[in-house]
Amino acid sequence: MKNWKKYILWFAQEHTDFRQAEFDSLVQLFNLEYRKISLDSLKPFWILEFPNEDSVLKIGSRSVGVRAIFELWSHGQDYKSFHKELKNYIKSNAAATNCWFKRECSFKITVETYNKHLLQKEKVQKIETMDYLPLEGNVDLKSPKVEWWYIEFWGLDPTNVPETPEDILFGRWLGNGQRHLIKEMSLKKRKFIGNTSMDAQLSLIMANQALVQPGDIVFDPFVGTGSLLVSAAKFGGYVLGADIDFMMLHARARPSRITQKVREKDESIRSNLQQYNCETRYLDVVVADFSNPLWRDTIKFDSIITDPPYGIRESTEKVETKYNGKPINKDVPHYPSTSHYSLRHLYKDLLLFAAKHLKNGGRLVCWLPFHKDDYTEKMIPLHKNLRLVSNSEQSLSGQTARRLLTYEKHSEPDKNQDFNVIFDESLNLDFRERYFDNAVESRSERRMRKAEQRVQGRLEALKRGKAVLNGRENKCNLNKARFNHLYNAESK
Repeated sequence: MKNWKKYILWFAQEHTDFRQAEFDSLVQLFNLEYRKISLDSLKPFWILEFPNEDSVLKIGSRSVGVRAIFELWSHGQDYKSFHKELKNYIKSNAAATNCWFKRECSFKITVETYNKHLLQKEKVQKIETMDYLPLEGNVDLKSPKVEWWYIEFWGLDPTNVPETPEDILFGRWLGNGQRHLIKEMSLKKRKFIGNTSMDAQLSLIMANQALVQPGDIVFDPFVGTGSLLVSAAKFGGYVLGADIDFMMLHARARPSRITQKVREKDESIRSNLQQYNCETRYLDVVVADFSNPLWRDTIKFDSIITDPPYGIRESTEKVETKYNGKPINKDVPHYPSTSHYSLRHLYKDLLLFAAKHLKNGGRLVCWLPFHKDDYTEKMIPLHKNLRLVSNSEQSLSGQTARRLLTYEKHSEPDKNQDFNVIFDESLNLDFRERYFDNAVESRSERRMRKAEQRVQGRLEALKRGKAVLNGRENKCNLNKARFNHLYNAESK
């Protein structure tokens, strides 16, 4: 018979839209049973029932959204009902709770308030109202054997704090979540980063939603500097990546840190994994164009996590396929030309790739950027063999945002895959153009206005008898002179 108990999950009040999706993913990952008691998922304190303590601690072993987990002893909307429930709990569960009140059991009581600040004197008064607790042990603030938390929740709106707390809770501390990984894996301390490296918290959330577990093979087709691979490897996955940007994969691109002039010789995705003791889970990264897949049909991944380029900080490009009829000289290096890779075609290729190369039950976790005025539910691309599990929003600016989409493969695709992808016309909108043309003055209009100002400035300078120098022309002439000098030197 299962002994269901109530527990408190204390969530960090950031990325609240991702909270439910991460929790549901971890429940599925560990195959847990639970009952939700509190109904408002926006509150930082959730009250749930689990069949045992080990089940709820499994959530804490992976979640980066959870701050701490407590065994609930009392919950009330006012002080009278709170104290009454706490007295009844101690009395009715005497056999289970007496061990925490013995003389040899040191203790500590922490007072936590949300949306209201209390002075130390007021916190002590809160503790003294629970003088009926049969405590016999000594107070130990550094390393107690048992730690209780008294929590008051004063609403979510700091401009409209209620006169009395909405929720009063008391419980025994069981453990913390994985919030320490956010600081431990911070981009500020990471060896190899780029302009679009995903921050540690979001990359860990993506790994959780992808159900990454030890032994999984995880692939990122737009790997960049490998931030997502680091998080997947931290949770035990074997990681593999690809990217079209040769310079970035080989750490030859311009450094992103303002204090760094040149890249260090040992910068690489491998060095990032080595930094977090995950080097043994690094498979490889390859330079590849995602629009021209190079993978065998038989290869299967446990999960695919990726953040495709949006065309803002990193260009969306693919290798252009064209033939001009001239014979190919194999002795001369060939640098293929690239063309624009629209988001519509990119996500079509991504869904087709996931449906083909994910194992059944495997997940695709990816970001979709959009302009807030353009967003509708129909914008989300779908595939007949992939089920949309979650859709969470992160705001990027006043007018733009992106959504973290999680798909789960439920069946194998048929031969005519192209007909399995479902797109809405709204995905044809160019995010880059919408991003830069969002202002009152568009980017092209601003360029034309500045060009006209330069022309007008030159004309006015000529009228004043001033010699006008064409800086661009002088620069081109200087480069030509340098080239001719080198060419003549080599000829001699």
